[in-house]
Amino acid sequence: MRFLRGFGRFWWDFIVGDDWRIAAGVVVVLTAGALLVANTTVSDTAIAGLTALGIVIVAMASIVASGRHNA
Repeated sequence: MRFLRGFGRFWWDFIVGDDWRIAAGVVVVLTAGALLVANTTVSDTAIAGLTALGIVIVAMASIVASGRHNA
């Protein structure tokens, strides 16, 4: 049981890390991208670019919010 708890904590730290909002934002963006791929006729390349842009925006928003909080 201790091994499973340690294994779970490792993956939590690896995926979530210090800011759960980034992890949640990435999950939302990836889900939206997957839904677009499954339900639209937009090219996969365009959706990949939009998904990448969404992840960058999530990371930048988190950085800006953290900077404002610490100032």
